[in-house]
Amino acid sequence: MRPILFLLVFGVTGLAVLVSLGNWQVRRLQWKEAVLSEIQARLGEDPVPIPAQPDPDTDKYLAVTVTGTMEPGEIAVLISTRDFGAGYRIIAPFRTDDGRRILIDRGFVPTPAKDRARRTGRMTVVGNLHWPDEIDSFTPEPDRKAEIWFARDVPALAAELETDPVLVIARSRTDPGVTPLPVDTAGIPNNHLQYAVTWYGLALVWALMTAYFLWRNRARKTSDA
Repeated sequence: MRPILFLLVFGVTGLAVLVSLGNWQVRRLQWKEAVLSEIQARLGEDPVPIPAQPDPDTDKYLAVTVTGTMEPGEIAVLISTRDFGAGYRIIAPFRTDDGRRILIDRGFVPTPAKDRARRTGRMTVVGNLHWPDEIDSFTPEPDRKAEIWFARDVPALAAELETDPVLVIARSRTDPGVTPLPVDTAGIPNNHLQYAVTWYGLALVWALMTAYFLWRNRARKTSDA
């Protein structure tokens, strides 16, 4: 009886752990879907003026409108998009009517258009505040000789262009040759359903294996008798 009891306890314990992991991923899925719904709702709100002191936590994705002057000088951030292929995001300094200097992510240009002249001067930009998290240990330092950056590091971009660390991702077009890449939820990973299915699948396999070993152990004892 001792081997059977061991197999039973081991099997039930393992099954409970795997099922609990699946349940946890289901709860994470519900949480992530609620977060995505909240973000989507915020993206679609009527734009408001930029807060006096934007907060990266409470004001992330806030729909804003800003009027002022798009100034010369820009940074090209290397990207690859599903719809347009390889190219650059154009980050430019923008002086608002109230005297603030902020960053505008104007959108996408294809690789050959990197060094083309773009419209500057007075304009109104509608977009969303964002503080992208694109830096990890594998992100290269900017190639200053080629004038190419590899991530939207807001503090570093602000220091380079001498602006406040405030980035607006444009929804409105700021130049005929620049395609806006508005903030959306498509780039936010939500793999919790896949993970839940994986854990539940492993739980099923574990249960079947436990049942098989119990049956085999019982059958062997019966044959020995």
